[in-house]
Amino acid sequence: MTVRAGRGWMSSTSAQFRREIQMLSTSPSDTTVTALVADATAAPSLHNSQPWQFRYDRSAHVITLRADFVRTMPEADPSTRELHMGCGAALLNLRVSAAHYGLAAVIALLPVPGDQALLAEARLAPLTDAPTGAADPQLAELHSAIRDRHTCRFPFAEQPIPPELRSLFSDAALAEHADFRFIDSIHLDTVLQLMSDAAGYARMDPARDAEQRYWTRDTKADAPVDGVPDYAFGPGDASGRSTTRDFVGTAALPGRVRVRFERRPQLGLLSTNGDRPPDWLRAGQALERVLLSATAKGVCASFATQPLEWPELRWTLRDPVLGTGHPQMIVRMGYGPVGPHTPRRPLGQVLVIEP
Repeated sequence: MTVRAGRGWMSSTSAQFRREIQMLSTSPSDTTVTALVADATAAPSLHNSQPWQFRYDRSAHVITLRADFVRTMPEADPSTRELHMGCGAALLNLRVSAAHYGLAAVIALLPVPGDQALLAEARLAPLTDAPTGAADPQLAELHSAIRDRHTCRFPFAEQPIPPELRSLFSDAALAEHADFRFIDSIHLDTVLQLMSDAAGYARMDPARDAEQRYWTRDTKADAPVDGVPDYAFGPGDASGRSTTRDFVGTAALPGRVRVRFERRPQLGLLSTNGDRPPDWLRAGQALERVLLSATAKGVCASFATQPLEWPELRWTLRDPVLGTGHPQMIVRMGYGPVGPHTPRRPLGQVLVIEP
């Protein structure tokens, strides 16, 4: 099998994988495991840092997910909250891929209390052998969206997302023990001001600006496997209303066009009951389930993480009426151009298969 960075498995191998899974009696093949991990690594992560490592134990039929703390961002993410969320998103993709190929992935989060880097174990089994309740048939329906989901930093149309889709996205988060709801018009002005404040803080913080520049990539001089490439920055903001992160920062990008973004962006707030590593992993799974559900319905998305990265701003994001939950992510959603593909690390860097 040939795997291309960021593309998951080649579609021509799907029939081969299905034949393998139909013949399974105990363990999936290395080829199948490689395909599952390739799908997992298509998940979004802060600055496309891809802070994960996978290991497959053939004898135990278990894929372990470990945090790659070398890829931690001490300025933007000192608590590693967003690192955990990125790994949670990868875990959701792994579950979706397993379901697509007729497997159940029985998940244990943080299975060893003394090992903070060991984020999850996924025990693979044919659906016929899976414990009751372990299989989620709805996950398989999201598989094609893994390849199609890309962050879009372009303006969206002034077209409302219909109520039935808003409910669908809320249900997707609820299935992963999180809350997702669109920010109402009254609270929206407050959130937009918080985003503006956060962007201003970042511009005045040289260490944070340097960290962001470290994770941006000049594709004229390099063929990146991680980070945010210059072709994915999106246009400059001529309206003062953009809610996406400006990866140009304090630098200059000659020839970059400036456009007007939507007047009233449609922003969804993802929250969890708790605010510890297990909650962050659940938030990441919920986020990716929302994003895949949106992609499957033709809705584009990008992230507005800046106010979440300043503790004094993060808690102000709470819904003023409900006032509950811990804000984990703001998602900008709408109808617009599909975002560009961003690079992924070679699977040889992120997957080890043990005897």
